[in-house]
Amino acid sequence: MSYQVLARKWRPRTFHELVGQAHVQRALVNALDQGRLHHAYLFTGTRGVGKTTLARILAKCLNCTAKGRGDEGITSTPCGQCDSCQAIDEGRFVDLIEVDAASRTKVEDTRELLDNVQYAPTQGRYKVYLIDEVHMLSTSSFNALLKTLEEPPPHVKFLLATTDPQKLPATVLSRCLQFTLKHMPPERVVEHLTYVLGEEGVAFDESALWLLGKAAEGSMRDAMSLTDQAIAFGQGAVRHVDVAAMLGTLDHRHILALVGALADVDVQQLLAEVAQLAEQGPDFAAVLDELSAILHRLAVAQMVPDAVDNSHGDREAILQLASRFTAEDIQLYYQIGIQGRGDMVHAPDLRSALEMTLLRMLAFRPQGVPKPPRTPLPLRAEPTSSGSAPASTPAQPSAPLPASNNVQAEHKAGTETPVKPDVNAAPDAGNFGNAGVASASPASADLEKKHTQQPGSDEGADLKESLKETSAEPESRIEPPDLAASNADNQMPPPWSLDDVAQAAAMEQESAFEPDAVPAPAPAPAPEPEPEPVSQAMVAPQPEEAAPESVDAPVVSASEVKAPAPTEEQPLTIADVADELLDHAKWLLCFDSLGLGGLTRSLAANCLLESDDGKTLTLRLDPSQEAMQAEVHQTRIERALSEQGMPRRIVFVVAELSTQSETPRQREGRLNQERHVQAVDLLNHDPNIQKLQQAFGATLIESTVKPATAKR
Repeated sequence: MSYQVLARKWRPRTFHELVGQAHVQRALVNALDQGRLHHAYLFTGTRGVGKTTLARILAKCLNCTAKGRGDEGITSTPCGQCDSCQAIDEGRFVDLIEVDAASRTKVEDTRELLDNVQYAPTQGRYKVYLIDEVHMLSTSSFNALLKTLEEPPPHVKFLLATTDPQKLPATVLSRCLQFTLKHMPPERVVEHLTYVLGEEGVAFDESALWLLGKAAEGSMRDAMSLTDQAIAFGQGAVRHVDVAAMLGTLDHRHILALVGALADVDVQQLLAEVAQLAEQGPDFAAVLDELSAILHRLAVAQMVPDAVDNSHGDREAILQLASRFTAEDIQLYYQIGIQGRGDMVHAPDLRSALEMTLLRMLAFRPQGVPKPPRTPLPLRAEPTSSGSAPASTPAQPSAPLPASNNVQAEHKAGTETPVKPDVNAAPDAGNFGNAGVASASPASADLEKKHTQQPGSDEGADLKESLKETSAEPESRIEPPDLAASNADNQMPPPWSLDDVAQAAAMEQESAFEPDAVPAPAPAPAPEPEPEPVSQAMVAPQPEEAAPESVDAPVVSASEVKAPAPTEEQPLTIADVADELLDHAKWLLCFDSLGLGGLTRSLAANCLLESDDGKTLTLRLDPSQEAMQAEVHQTRIERALSEQGMPRRIVFVVAELSTQSETPRQREGRLNQERHVQAVDLLNHDPNIQKLQQAFGATLIESTVKPATAKR
C-alpha cells in the first residue's frame, strides 16, 4: 500500500475532529441540528486552515444515510460508515461536484456547470457544488452564477471557498453566509502535532515542534507537511537540531543568549554570541527582528505576565529575563533596535550593523543614575534632635526643611552655623526675631506634640492636619515676645534643639525680656537701603495691624530672579506718544497697544524700528522673515497707527538686525522667561511645598509652571 501523507491521513472527518475553528463549528452544528440551512456558504481564510475540509464535512452531514435516519436524516454527526460518507471521504461521491475555479474561469465553463443544476441528485439527498478558489472566476462567470446562486433548486447547496474574499463582487457576498477561518496559533499547532506524532509512534523534541509551529505561519496543512519532511530528514524522529538545519532558521537560543548578555551588560559576551551566530551564516536583519520581538515580549511580561505568549515554548525563560531588566531599559533597547533595523541598508555589512546596534543599546543605557529612594514619612521628633529654623521662621525663610536625622548629623559634625540674633537691628526687632527662633510656632508645636504623644497615629495624616492649620492661621506662626518669654519660664521644650552656641545666644537674648514687658507698638525704623533685599523678619510688625502674608511670604533675592526693568513694567500706548517721534524704546513699549494679530503681528514683532520722521516709519526686517512681507500686512499696520492718532506710512527694510537691540518678539520671550523663573523660584521657597518635598519626596515640574501674569 502506498504511503499517505500526514495532512491527508489526519484530515478531520467530523466537526468534532476539527482543530482551531470553534466559532465556525458552533454555527454550522447549531444550524444542522435546528434544520436552519442556507443555500450558499462562503468559507474564507488563508491556506491550510480547513476551508475544503469544512465543505466536505458539511456535504457528509447533508447526505449521511446511516440506518434509521431516513430521508430527513440531516445530522451534525455523520457516521462515516455509510456509503455516502465513505464515498465523500474517498472523493467519488457523484452528487458532490468539486470545481477548481482557477482552471475553469471562463463563462462557458460556468454555463456548462449550471446546466445540470436543475436535475435531481443521483445518489445522495442534496447535490452539493464545491467551488474552490472562487475568486479566480471571471466577471462574466460571476454574472452568470448570480441568479442560480440566489434562488437555487431546493436540492442544491453551494459551498464556496477562497483565500481572497476582497476580489469577490459584493453581489456574490450578499448571497452567501460568510465564515472567516482563523490562523492557527503556534500553541494549537504544537498541541495537534504532539497528538499526531504520539499516535504515529514518532519520537520528537518539543522544541522542534515549536520550530515547526512557527514555520507553519498559521497553516495546519503546512505544519503537517513540514512534519513529514522533518521525519524523513531525521530518519524517523523529529529532533530540534535536525529541524533547525532543515528549516534553515535561526536557533532561538542564540537570541535569548544575546538578551541575557544585554541584561548582564557584558559587552565581551555580547560580541562572542554575535561571532557564534556569524559562523552559521544567518540573516542578521532577521536576528535583529527576533531580538526586537523578544524585547516586546519582555515588556509585556513586566506589565502583564499572564499575557506572555508561548509561541517559542520559552515562556518561563522570558519571565526570568524580564525580571533582570528595568522597564526603561527595555523601551530604550526596543526603540534602538527598531531604528537600527532601518539603518541596516546604509551599513557597510549587516554584521557590523547588528554589532553597532547592540553596542548602541549599552552605550545609551542610563549609567550612574539610580532611582530616587522612596522618601519616608517624617519620624517622631527626639528631644535631643536639632534642626534649622523652619520655613516660617523669619531668620531663614528661604531655607528648605531638612530631615531631622540629616540635620542632627550636620550639627554633630559642626557643619551648620547656629542661628544668631542680628545685633544691628533695633532692640525690639532683635528680640522679636530671636523669640521667633528660640520658640516654636503653635502649629509646629502642635505637630510635634502629635508625633510625641500619639505613637500609633498616622504620620501622613498629622502632616496634612498641620498643613491645614498653618494655612488657616498664618498670623499665629510667630509668637509675640511676651508669649515666648512665658514659654521660656514654663520650661516648655521646643520642637527642635539648638546647639550649645545657639542656646547660649538664645538664653542671653531672652534674659533681656521682662515678663510684663510689652514691645513698643510703633515699628522699628527702617534699615538703610542695601543692594540685597532686607527680610521682613528684621522689622517688628505691629501686634494688631501686621499682615500674615508679611511673615509667610517667601523672600526672593534679586540675585535669584532677574526682575524686569521698571520701564518694561509700564507699557505705553500709541495715543500717549501720538505727538512725538517714535524711537525703538517707545516702539517696544507701545507695540502691544497696536492690537495686531495673526501673521501681521508676527511680521511686526520681528522688526526693529530704524527711524521715524513724522510721516514715514521705517522698520528693519530680518532676512529670515522676508517671506512674511506682504502689502496686506503693511496696510494693516498703517491702519492700526492711524486709528490711534499716529498716521504713518510703513516702509520695510530687509537687513541684518543689530545684536544690541531686541525685537518685540525677543522682548516678549525674555519677559516671559523671567516671569517663569521668578514663579519657579517662589514655588521652590514656598514653606508648604518644602514640607511636601521633605515628607513625600515631591518634585516640582518646572515646565508646567505658568505665571499668572504671563502675556501672550
